[in-house]
Amino acid sequence: MTSQDSGQDSGDGAMAVTPDLMIRAYSVGLFPMAPDAGTDHLDWYDPQMRGILPLDGFHAPRRLVRTVLSGQFDIVADRDFEATIRACAAPAPGRETTWINDRIIRLFCELHARGHAHSVETWQDGRLVGGLYGVAIGGAFFGESMFSRARDASKAALLSLAARLRLGGFTLLDTQFGTSHLAQFGGIEIPARRYKRRLARALSVPARWPDDRAAGTAGAIRDEMAALRGAFRTSDGSG
Repeated sequence: MTSQDSGQDSGDGAMAVTPDLMIRAYSVGLFPMAPDAGTDHLDWYDPQMRGILPLDGFHAPRRLVRTVLSGQFDIVADRDFEATIRACAAPAPGRETTWINDRIIRLFCELHARGHAHSVETWQDGRLVGGLYGVAIGGAFFGESMFSRARDASKAALLSLAARLRLGGFTLLDTQFGTSHLAQFGGIEIPARRYKRRLARALSVPARWPDDRAAGTAGAIRDEMAALRGAFRTSDGSG
């Protein structure tokens, strides 16, 4: 988190952050983060380099796909959104503090209630062991954070997310920043100006978030994950 934009919300009412404002901000390339989980403040970010994970160049390691298809995990969407975001906010070894404060949790839960925020959750023996959450607008999905309490649990959620987005017709998976962890799945960084061109195109795409309750959805997602196995193609995110 290195490139802070000019906008700050002090939490004193100077800038009323609402779910509608959040959607508008994401639509122009901004995203909020808190300085730390113990404050009510929000800062707005617009990095000069943006992380994306090209959906047509997603690298699904064969071992991970085998693990996911083995049935070791129950991977679902939106079963317990609030529990997922709170797990992402919780301290963990090597990550004693996070940028997710109570205000962010409230705002994203409101976005979820409106159908704009979604979680992909990894369950094992009835326990939530991993997952991620983000915002969906048009054909763009803005990944926010992930957590893991079991080996491969967050990776399994990421694999399921990629399958869901491809199945639903999404064209952009925004990861905010590039990391070595995401690079192993094909994640790259591109200049902000190129990112915003891709974002503008993605927002006009009539994508749909797959509904786990619909007949055939689970099988279609499973087939898409299987198809991702070894399907990595080099992509520079041009456009």
